[in-house]
Order: sequence, then C-alpha cells, then structure tokens
Amino acid sequence: MDVILDVCDRHLLTPYVYSTSWQEDDILRQFISLFFITVIGGTLVYIIPATFSYFFIFDHKLKEHPLFLKNQVRREIIYTLNSVPFMAFITTFLFVLEVRGYSKLHGNFTNNTLGYAGVAFSVVTFLLFTDMCIYWIHRWLHHKLIYKYIHKFHHMWKVPTPFASHAFHPIDGFLQSCPYHMYAFLFPLNKFVYLAMFVFVNFWTVSIHDGDYRVPPQLEPLVNGSAHHTDHHLFYNYNYGQFFTLWDRIGGSFRTPSAFEGKGPMVEVNRVLRERHENGKTGKKQTIVEKTTCNGHGYNLRTR
Repeated sequence: MDVILDVCDRHLLTPYVYSTSWQEDDILRQFISLFFITVIGGTLVYIIPATFSYFFIFDHKLKEHPLFLKNQVRREIIYTLNSVPFMAFITTFLFVLEVRGYSKLHGNFTNNTLGYAGVAFSVVTFLLFTDMCIYWIHRWLHHKLIYKYIHKFHHMWKVPTPFASHAFHPIDGFLQSCPYHMYAFLFPLNKFVYLAMFVFVNFWTVSIHDGDYRVPPQLEPLVNGSAHHTDHHLFYNYNYGQFFTLWDRIGGSFRTPSAFEGKGPMVEVNRVLRERHENGKTGKKQTIVEKTTCNGHGYNLRTR
C-alpha cells in the first residue's frame, strides 16, 4: 500500500491537500490518507467489476427465482456502500503497519533465491494460505452463537447477484480479509504482487456471486466457483471455501453444486416462468412463489 500512498502524496496530497509542514511520514497523516484511499479504492474494485459482471455475465433470469428479494440489487449495493467505510477504517490500521515497515513486503522481484520462480511460488502459497484461513474463519462465522450477529446479513441474498459480493457486515468483511494481510506479515511478498493479488481477490469475490456456473470440466473437482458458492447461500452449511474445494473436502463440508447435477437455481426459475406462462397472467406471480417452496431441492427456507 506504500506504493499507492507515495503516488498520492507526490501528485495530490502534498501539493494540494495537506499543509507543507505536515510531514508525509507522520502516522496520523498516513492513517487519514490510507483511510480515504481504502474507501475510494475499495468502492472502485467493488462497483466496477460488479457492474460489468451484472450487465454482461449475470443471468438476469435468476431475478425470477422465488427467493430473489424485492429490490434486491439496490439493497445489495446500498448495504455494501454503507459497510465499506467501516471495513476501511478497521483495515487502515493494518495498512499503516504495512506502510511503516512492520510487514515482510518488499519491492525487489528477485529478493529470494528462486528469482522470478519465487514470485510465482509466493502467488501459489498466498492463494493456498488465504483459502485455508478463510475456510475456517467462514465456518466459524456460521457458528450458531456468531452467525445471527455478523454473517447472517450476507445470507440475506439467497440467490446473489455480483453486487452481493461485498455486501457484508463490516466485521464480517474485515475478518474474511484478514488472511490477505496475515500473509504479508508472516511471509516475504513483493509489494506489487500484493497489490495485484488484492485486485484479483476482489474480482474473484465478484465472480463467485455472478450466477455463471460454468467451470472447465478438468477444474470442477478443484475450483470453488459460482455454482459452489451459490449453493452455500442456499444451503448454508456447505462450500465455505474461497478459491478451492480442498478444505471443504477435508472438513466434510463439500457439496457437489446442484447446478452440476441439473438441479440448480435455474430449475426453479424455469418452473416459475412455465407456471406463469400457463396461468397466462403475470399478476399471479405471488401465487406461484408460494407454490414454489423449493423444498424439493433441499433449500433451507428457515428464518435466519
């Protein structure tokens, strides 16, 4: 994050915002700057990919699903934008520590015995380490003593859109982002790779909420994609992983996505559309919703 802070200081903050007497390395100034950078950056890496995904990837027929909420897209966006400043505030403390040199971030691409191969190795270990940590954090957030206070809000969206990707309670969002920071304090990592991975993680988070259930057949057993995560929203206690299915398999929480078995959300959507067509009136939509309980596919409709 020091790379972005340096650029902002040089081209904006020092010449136009702060008094010249306020030193760039002052910790309060760094905190204020990093907070606003995190709010703006966090909003952009949410709204840009989510908007693109919503208009060009997301299947809008899913909005006909009986569990899709009224004004859901608008509510997802508002919830996220209200949470971002609070998530940013907590996260800024970690960014300050990183900027002030307490992490193991470095600027040399060959600052290891493996050279560029070491950079590739750090990317792989970053994904594996964070996937493992997020699995257990996510699973802990589903504990009955925790769930209703923190993680329940993300499960309001049982059939999510890309805009639900960052719609977390602030503590929830912060906890699930902690492993990305933890890695930088535990293991050497190039600071540019670190920034690239943060962007990638945000794009990935959008992608597993985009309703596009296609995965290359060779990767279906390994990658935790949108089909897996949609089932997590519907069934609650399965597919906690972020990138891979490994820890769900180890932890006994893996569930083959219903979409892979021809039982995914589109089955309910097609049934609603078919019944609506048979009734010949769009005004009977509510009746159809009441009939279509989804229990035939095991959807958990409890009030949670």
